[in-house]
Amino acid sequence: MSRLSDYKVLTFDCYGTLVDWETGVLEGLRPVLEANKATFSREQLLAVFHECETAQQTKTADLTYDKLLTSVHAQVAAKLNLPAPSVAENEAFGSSVGNWPAFPDSVDALHRLSKHYKLVILSNVDRESFAKTNAGPLRGVPFDLIITAQDVGSYKPNFGNFEYMLREVDANFGVGKDHIIQTAQSQFHDHQPARKMGIKSSWIVRPGATMGNRADEIYDWKFDTLGQMADALEADTKNDC
Repeated sequence: MSRLSDYKVLTFDCYGTLVDWETGVLEGLRPVLEANKATFSREQLLAVFHECETAQQTKTADLTYDKLLTSVHAQVAAKLNLPAPSVAENEAFGSSVGNWPAFPDSVDALHRLSKHYKLVILSNVDRESFAKTNAGPLRGVPFDLIITAQDVGSYKPNFGNFEYMLREVDANFGVGKDHIIQTAQSQFHDHQPARKMGIKSSWIVRPGATMGNRADEIYDWKFDTLGQMADALEADTKNDC
């Protein structure tokens, strides 16, 4: 098996991998739930959100993520048989992405990984939402290339997002897919399409995460956290000394 240090570029999913999107989504839904004294399990809320989000991304692939979430918020309330939220409540949920918290290990691990790899974002959000995340929860980590769904005009797991990434990585760094690792939590959004595209992948499990995972697990490397992946890279490169 090839070594982590054999590769030159890491392409990251952001939300779910670097940022705790499940906690962010649940926190964003809290106002409408509390207003209606509604209680649902974490699993039920996330399942309904993921169903609505995936359907909306397929239906309106060119809609920016903040606007998409605005629509999804209303759909989730309807699915849960709650009264229709106000326009302001829907829009507040849509603009909440930049406040979703980073996982505790993300920033340090990214800085450590950047000593060996070019760091590329391949995210299902819009440019403005990611900019808020990077300036806030990710503390200004200097990514080498940022690609959002807004740039591509579609959402992962669409193969077009990965094809766009491959073109941009080649154009910017002269690196082909044989030296790229797709680094992500979601089997559905990232690992399944990456494998079909012939791209190696590192599964950052984030234990307890539920959205985007499937029974058929696909990966070339597997770590619970990004920090563990950084540890593995450092151990790998240390053996070369």
